[in-house]
Amino acid sequence: MPIFATTLPSLSAPSFLSLFPSIDASHSPSTSFLLPLKSPSTRPSNFPSRVSLSGKPDPLAAGLLDTSPSSPESLRRARRSADWKAAREFLDNGFIYEGRIEGSNAGGLLVRFYSLMGFLPFPQLSPSHSCKEPYKSIQDIAKSLIGSLIPVKVIQADERNKKLIFSEKEAAWSKFSKQVGVGDVYEARVGSVEDYGAFVHLRFSDGLYHLTGLVHVSEVSWDLVQDVRDILSEGDEVTVKVINVDRDKSRITLSIKQLEEDPLLETLDKVIPQDGSAEPDSFGPKSDSEIIPLPGLETIIEELLQEDGIVDVRVNRQGFEKRVVSQDLQLWLSNAPPVEKKFTLLARAGRQVQEIQLTTSLDQEGIKRALQRVLERVP
Repeated sequence: MPIFATTLPSLSAPSFLSLFPSIDASHSPSTSFLLPLKSPSTRPSNFPSRVSLSGKPDPLAAGLLDTSPSSPESLRRARRSADWKAAREFLDNGFIYEGRIEGSNAGGLLVRFYSLMGFLPFPQLSPSHSCKEPYKSIQDIAKSLIGSLIPVKVIQADERNKKLIFSEKEAAWSKFSKQVGVGDVYEARVGSVEDYGAFVHLRFSDGLYHLTGLVHVSEVSWDLVQDVRDILSEGDEVTVKVINVDRDKSRITLSIKQLEEDPLLETLDKVIPQDGSAEPDSFGPKSDSEIIPLPGLETIIEELLQEDGIVDVRVNRQGFEKRVVSQDLQLWLSNAPPVEKKFTLLARAGRQVQEIQLTTSLDQEGIKRALQRVLERVP
């Protein structure tokens, strides 16, 4: 299921880069990547080659820019060409660049990259900004960022079409995703809600929300969820568990319901009390001969009896839940320990729940493998 699918705004030619005049390298803002440069005419012959403090591409350090005397226009063209080469190096190597925000428009932020001006679309901003000031519009947040430095990654460097696109989200992923592991639990804030689930921003130890994950509709609640919006709204504070991290696709899958135990995983005693205190409609027939297996369950029982090591399979008892989890047939092997080589299977469809007693010489892993083979055979 796709997540984090982000469509970058189309920048048709002439692009926004054409709106900005060429900038003389001698007047471009300084950055933390450059050492002061002496004029070639005053540099001693034994002066060491220019280097970058960060070890990342520096157009001057890399010798991409010809500093020999020439016309101002030639120098500007040479500088811009060298900076495009540097941008491609950042893209190819995944380097993080500290870019200064120079302005904004309806779609995003304008970011200085040496003599070039790049574009940071609003969808590529880190969620930390909107979570820090949730009542501000994205345009107001953009205005407040003008003049500041933010870490970004180059995600497109097209010199021919003058498209230089940045992502703060990708830079945040590189920095913070290493801290995220399956099973971790985070306090989080709901960012947006879709038909298929909710995108949730994870809060880190610094108190900021750096990464976003998806809680699929099936992971919101043990109850049957028809519409995620009935349960979650933008801005809600929730606790989530990490159930998958796809580092190749920069995706985090989260769950809310897995922080609560499914009441059927351990025992049916809450659904089918033993002391007769439940309401009359909470019970099925007492005799297993009178219990009609759930639709599709009878075929599974017949196939289980064909497996080596399984001696007997029978529906032991049944009951009815107050809530509907799913109309589809669901089957579990209970975690309850076996008694006299008798294991318990749990079957559920809609509100109806049935407990199945499985007499076998197999251990728990053997039963799981047998169930897997049976389910592969059953249409």
